[in-house]
Amino acid sequence: MTGFVSFVGSGPGDPELLTLKAVDRLQRADAVLFDDLSSGAILDHVRKGADLVSVGKRAGRTSPRQDHVSRLLVDYAMGGGRIVRLKSGDSGVFGRLEEELLALHAAKIAFEIVPGVPSACAAAAAAGMPLTRRLSARRLQFVTGHDVTGALPEDLNMRALADTEATTVVYMGRRTFPKLAALLIDHGLQPETPAMIAEGVTTGAEHFMRSTVGELAETLAKEPPSKAPSLIFYGALAPGFPD
Repeated sequence: MTGFVSFVGSGPGDPELLTLKAVDRLQRADAVLFDDLSSGAILDHVRKGADLVSVGKRAGRTSPRQDHVSRLLVDYAMGGGRIVRLKSGDSGVFGRLEEELLALHAAKIAFEIVPGVPSACAAAAAAGMPLTRRLSARRLQFVTGHDVTGALPEDLNMRALADTEATTVVYMGRRTFPKLAALLIDHGLQPETPAMIAEGVTTGAEHFMRSTVGELAETLAKEPPSKAPSLIFYGALAPGFPD
């Protein structure tokens, strides 16, 4: 008999943000395939004797290919038992979930998806601000800051991204934000539009910097790459979050 796979969203890194269902699946797992950002104290919930397999991918580092991760997940599930695929944030938000679901479907392996706290929601909460604002930010949009090559995607909907009546969150965009900011300004976004970068959210490396789109782009163009995962917010951001 084949096993059963639980895709579990671990949130941004703080084990206290795990859901009760996520903890239950970790405690009952026979094997856990985890991302880098889902390691540390989160894995303390895994029962003794379970296999722990790191399959995380990080920008700028040697990482396993996605097809290898999908194949490994299928192989573990074909061996039977309960398998957890542990992903940071929420599995369905820039987590390469679709590729792994397709691999399980092709192998006729049953699965479930256990949602996690999205990193953008955790960052906004830690910064003490809402993601939407009555009248001035009725729309919320998430966008990835890089494609499979690590470059800024060329097919971005710039009209939507330059909308000042939306709150925009850029995932994995620290390195490419200077280029994105230039395109946004070319499409009508004012350089003075409020912006914020959140790094290492809910971890010991947590840091927030309040700025504007223009100033933040200049700062990131000069700074060396950061090892901490980051999110960039811009648009009609609510005031009051920390500097």
